Parts: sequence; C-alpha cells; structure tokens
Amino acid sequence: MPEEMRETKVEALIYYSKVTLDSEHILKASKEEIQAKLDDYMARGYRLTNTTSTNFGFAIYIYLFFEKEV
Repeated sequence: MPEEMRETKVEALIYYSKVTLDSEHILKASKEEIQAKLDDYMARGYRLTNTTSTNFGFAIYIYLFFEKEV
C-alpha cells in the first residue's frame, strides 16, 4: 500500500503584552487573527493538526501546524 504524501505548513504568530488592567487583552487581540488564519488554511484544504505556544520576555509566540494530503 503506498504511503500518503502530506504537505505541512507552520504559521507563527507573535503577540506582545502591554501594561493594562485587562488580563485578557492578548486573548481578545489574537482571537480574530487566529480565526482568519484557520479559515484561510481550511479554504486551501489544510487541517489544523497541532498548536503550541511559548513566551519570551513580553511576547507570546503561537504556532499553528497544518497539513493536507497531496
């Protein structure tokens, strides 16, 4: 049985923390952009396979991993 070929993509998004009383400001700022990325990749036949995030200093890095069969 032949092995399926897959094309993979990684999308990295960076959000910066700021001084504010709103503890959810990054969540609110990132939600629309992340949804737009998901919609774009889904429209091109990709599916989201994994996510991860990390922080460094005042930045939060979010990685979205996509793949599709070719």
